[in-house]
Amino acid sequence: MPPIPRRLKEDGRPVKAIGLISGGLDSTLAAHVIAEQGVEVLGVNFSTGFCRSDHHRAMGAMGKTQDEKRLRNEALRAGADLEIPVRIVDVSSDYMDVILKPRHGYGANMNPCIDCRGYMLRAARAIMDEEGADFVFTGEVLGQRPMSQHLRAMQLIERESGLEGLLLRPLSARLLAPTLPERHGWVDRERLLRLQGRTRKPQMRLADAAGLTDTPAPAGGCCYLTDEVYASRFVDLLRHLPADQRPTPRDVLLLKVGRHFRLTPGLKMVIGRDEPENNFLRTFFPEGPFVEAPDVSGPLAYVHVHPGAAPPDRALRERMAAIVARYGKGRDDERLRVDYWRPEGVEALDVKPVPESDPLDEYRIARKIDARTALRR
Repeated sequence: MPPIPRRLKEDGRPVKAIGLISGGLDSTLAAHVIAEQGVEVLGVNFSTGFCRSDHHRAMGAMGKTQDEKRLRNEALRAGADLEIPVRIVDVSSDYMDVILKPRHGYGANMNPCIDCRGYMLRAARAIMDEEGADFVFTGEVLGQRPMSQHLRAMQLIERESGLEGLLLRPLSARLLAPTLPERHGWVDRERLLRLQGRTRKPQMRLADAAGLTDTPAPAGGCCYLTDEVYASRFVDLLRHLPADQRPTPRDVLLLKVGRHFRLTPGLKMVIGRDEPENNFLRTFFPEGPFVEAPDVSGPLAYVHVHPGAAPPDRALRERMAAIVARYGKGRDDERLRVDYWRPEGVEALDVKPVPESDPLDEYRIARKIDARTALRR
């Protein structure tokens, strides 16, 4: 195919746009729509520490079999497919403030939908100014998400991000008021789309027609904070950290794996569910103790002792060992050796595995949570 002519402004300079690129279907299609008009596109992907695909990629590298799609960065893949540069920007340290103090509250579970979108667009605005770009675009679709993509929320986010008139949503643009890029002729409004609602079938048809066949299947979003189990673990962590402390990046990582058991207010045990999770938990040594049965195949458990909390006594160490034994091949043995590893040495414990009839409900972190209670500490 012949190259696409560059779109120029009145002064002869090329039109340049900053696009928020997740690598999912909508953002990839939006970038395609804009790039097809001859606009110079710089894709930006903000890494918050809470994206599922980032974690799946890391866990894939921990296992024996490595699925190529599991290991790739979808934003970079989208950039390669569209032949546009994509910049990965780590915002994980600042993003914690967005989660803990959202002005507009939470959407599903612990997801601060509106505040999150506003934060990313303000960051995109800063990049737009640095790069001398003309506008920002996203893959948002009117009515697709109940909290952040209805008309009033989209207008609010645009105002609060400092992008009023400069934020283009190519997939729904013809259902929205014309933006400055459209009014100035930097993009052709008639070549933009009028999609709305939750169905992704129109996007899938358009992507197929454009040859964009390698995008991830739509699956309800990338963010861990919308996940009920993850959100409950996050709230549990907030409730049990000292009041003057906040979650660390390592804390955020740990919430993504394993079975979580709260043994005391200052101590939690995380049990791996498979080899990649066991390998992942090993990376936390020597930050905390580990528990595993050396004579049978089974899980590794990481003991997370919060700063300032007392270490577990002998009775609690044996209780943790018995729980770990319950999830290994020796679960039916009368007695089993389980090792308790610490940086200063290993302690061999002889325990009776917890029977499968015991649901361990007293230790399991409840799934049903109210995100608004998370900060009542």
